[in-house]
Amino acid sequence: MSSKNIHPTAIVDPNAKLGENVKIGAYSIIGPEVTIGNGTVVESHVVIEGETIIGENNYIFSFASIGKDPQDLKFAGEKTRVVIGNNNKIREFVTIHRGTTDKYETRVGNNTLVMAYVHIAHDCIIGDNCVLANAATFAGHVEVEDYAVVGGLTAVHQFTRVGRHAMIGGCSAVNQDVVPYMLSEGNKARAVYINIVGLQRRGFSDEQIKRLRELYKIIFKKKLKLEEALQTVEREYGQYEEAQNLMRKQMLNVDFIDGIWILEVKER
Repeated sequence: MSSKNIHPTAIVDPNAKLGENVKIGAYSIIGPEVTIGNGTVVESHVVIEGETIIGENNYIFSFASIGKDPQDLKFAGEKTRVVIGNNNKIREFVTIHRGTTDKYETRVGNNTLVMAYVHIAHDCIIGDNCVLANAATFAGHVEVEDYAVVGGLTAVHQFTRVGRHAMIGGCSAVNQDVVPYMLSEGNKARAVYINIVGLQRRGFSDEQIKRLRELYKIIFKKKLKLEEALQTVEREYGQYEEAQNLMRKQMLNVDFIDGIWILEVKER
């Protein structure tokens, strides 16, 4: 790429691979094992190190740190990496650490907004079209599925999964899996109801939302045993994608929601 796109104060290792029209801002540091795809912009004071692969047309704001060693006491310098897709926005002071020997990589998908001060720890997998609001914190091995929205100042416990199209309210503490399509919130976040506004914004039809209401009643309100709930869902709605996303769960916890004991879906 042309040196015109690299600020003279930036430090770019000669072994780094930069695509066409990549821009590197003042005082940024790009390590030798870094690959940056076409059209990506790296603002000033960004550090990208380790084996980090960044796709096309991303915008990385000032003071982000990507590809540094994981904060895992068991880490012994193994060769691991960060992989980031296309068309993401990574805001100021975001930290994304590379993987450990669990998955060997930390991954962010495509079209995701990672707001300021978010921390994505080792071995996390962030899907496509997600929104991670300011200062959300993801411990190691967390998986965030496509179209999930995580509110600001939320802490997500290690090995937890956030289901697709779920929304987590701000300042929540998540210590178990978050059910797809649901709005969850609170310290030890629990499902409140279907994420109706979010689903409508993403083009879900009235029929699909009505179907999710019925699934919610079966799983959360009828006080059925786990196997009974899953059998009912499969029998009555098994042909629909929404039901399939719920039925792929392999664990259920009993929890207290809306004043009654209900079954809450868990996944491992």
